[in-house]
Amino acid sequence: MNLRRDVFQAIADPTRRAILVLVATQSMTAGAIAANFDTARPTVSKHLQILTECELLKQEQTGREIYYHFNPNKMKEVADFVEPFAKMWDDRFNKLESLMQQYKPKK
Repeated sequence: MNLRRDVFQAIADPTRRAILVLVATQSMTAGAIAANFDTARPTVSKHLQILTECELLKQEQTGREIYYHFNPNKMKEVADFVEPFAKMWDDRFNKLESLMQQYKPKK
């Protein structure tokens, strides 16, 4: 069964988000990534497969080892989607702050 996955499905899982944070600083092998988690290595491998399918991670084979690299270009999809919401909430908090300033008790 071939499921079509997207970036948002991939980052919905906390373990996959933790893997992205881990690999964002340096490329790592599956074994090195798995060593950071208290789950079975096949479970981490499945997470890596999902992240690779969604192109959040890229694989590079060096000799017998496969290194996983963070793909910031794909993560831009998430940033582009979230940006309007962040602006909306920022505007709302600024309005709230302005209202709060009007109702400050005078000394």
